[in-house]
Amino acid sequence: MTLYTSTVRTAPPAPRVWAKAGKSIGFAIGLPIVLLIVWGIWGTLAPAKFFPGPLRIAEAFVDTWVGPIFVTDVLPSLARLAVAIVLAIAIGIAAGTLIGLTRWLRELLEPLLEFFRAIPPPVLIPVFVALLGVTDSMKIIVIVFGSLWPVLLNTVEGVRGTDSVMTETARSFSLTRSQRLFRLVLPAASPRIMAGVRQTLSVALIMMVISEMFYSSSGLGFRITFFQRNYLIAEMWSGIVLLGLVGVLLAVVFTIVERRVLRWYHGIKEVERA
Repeated sequence: MTLYTSTVRTAPPAPRVWAKAGKSIGFAIGLPIVLLIVWGIWGTLAPAKFFPGPLRIAEAFVDTWVGPIFVTDVLPSLARLAVAIVLAIAIGIAAGTLIGLTRWLRELLEPLLEFFRAIPPPVLIPVFVALLGVTDSMKIIVIVFGSLWPVLLNTVEGVRGTDSVMTETARSFSLTRSQRLFRLVLPAASPRIMAGVRQTLSVALIMMVISEMFYSSSGLGFRITFFQRNYLIAEMWSGIVLLGLVGVLLAVVFTIVERRVLRWYHGIKEVERA
C-alpha cells in the first residue's frame, strides 16, 4: 500500500500552476510591451509624419473605431469574414475528403486544382465583379475562393495518408463506410486538416481586406484605403492595428478549437515526449 501511494502522481501545487501561467503570459506580452516602449521613445525623439507614435495611434483608434464606423464598417466585414471562413472550411473538408477517397477523381482533378491554386485570387476580383456585381455575395465568394485551397489540399493529403493497416482492420470488423469515414479517416486526417484551417484563417483575413479595397464603399479595407488616400495617417495605422487584433482573435479561437478537436493527438505527443 505504501509502495502504491508513493508512485501516484499528485497534482502540482497551486502556486506552481500560477507561476507557470504567469510565465506564459509574460512571454506572450513581454516582447510587444518592449516594442511599444521602443516605438514610443523613437516617436518622441525622432517624430515622423507618416509613422506616428503609439499614443497618437491609440487616440485615433478610439476616436475612429469606437462609434458608428464600428457598426457600419467593421461588423459587416467581420460577418462576411465569418461566413466565408465557415464556407471555405466546409467546402474544403467535404471536397477534399471525396477527392482523397476516390483515386480516379483525384487523378482527374489534380491538374485542374493545381491550375486554380496557382492563380492569385486578387486578379479574379474584376471577373467576380463582372459576374456578380458589387455585392456582399461577391466579397464572400472572393474570400472563399482565395482561402479554400489550404484546407482542401491538406484534407486530400490527410485522407490519402490514412494508415492502410487500420483501414483493412476496419473492413475486417465490417464497419460501414460512414463508420470508417467518421471514426477512422477523418480523425486520422484531422491534424493535416487543422493545419490547413490555420492557413485558411490567415488567407481569409487578407482576402477580406483586398475584396473591400476595390469596388467597395464600406468595410474595414475600404476605410483603411480611404484614410490613406486622404492622408489621415494615424487613422490608417489604427485600422492596421484593428486588423492585427482581429488576427489575434482568430488565432485564439483556433487554438481553443484545435485543442478540443485534437485532444487525442496532443495526448499522444505528450506521451512520446515523456
